[in-house]
Amino acid sequence: MIRFFPLLTVLLISCSPLKKYPLKSDRWENDIKVLEYRDNEEICGKDCILFIGSSSIRLWKNIKCDMSPYNVVARGYGGAHFYDLIHYTKRLVKKHNPRAIAVFVANDITGNDNNWFGDLEASEVLKLFKFFTKEIRSVHMDIPIFAIETTPTISRWDVWNEISLANDLIKEYTNKKNRLNYISTRNEFLNDMGYPNEKYFVSDKLHLNRVGYEIWAKIIKNSFNEKL
Repeated sequence: MIRFFPLLTVLLISCSPLKKYPLKSDRWENDIKVLEYRDNEEICGKDCILFIGSSSIRLWKNIKCDMSPYNVVARGYGGAHFYDLIHYTKRLVKKHNPRAIAVFVANDITGNDNNWFGDLEASEVLKLFKFFTKEIRSVHMDIPIFAIETTPTISRWDVWNEISLANDLIKEYTNKKNRLNYISTRNEFLNDMGYPNEKYFVSDKLHLNRVGYEIWAKIIKNSFNEKL
């Protein structure tokens, strides 16, 4: 009998998102090291929910107050994409033993030229999300994971259709998996005309203001109340 296992292993490795989307610089390395240092002072234990992701998590200064009575720890960095987060996932979660993990990453489809790999198609974002969840499961096998939907924003409205498709694909995937949960937020941030409501965003028309974060927190806590 001819065995093809070595060849299959090579093919799987070569198709890994870690190979397809290599880190092109150490742009985020210092940020990750800072977060790792903070792990020496603050650990997310069994009564705590770990938030990881991009700048909307990093900039959420009142997250502990807003998410009360849930105990939370935030580990957001820069303008994270799923294609770089997958390289850092284990480092961000390994020291913690949380009740659940919530993730928000919103930069793989932006409509500008700042992405290392350009704007990704929605199907690629889904593939990266799947790999991200596998990386978490390799450290915390049965932990509940909450995917927070990418918010509709004024600054990225031109590519909202593709962002929305990525949201829908991730939602569909989580609905088929145990202990994967999807938190839909879009409807709360659209006005009666179906356009992002300016009153919830700061001047860059991308990040949430204080009122926006309060609404976000309410939606997220409602999901936790239902699923945890």
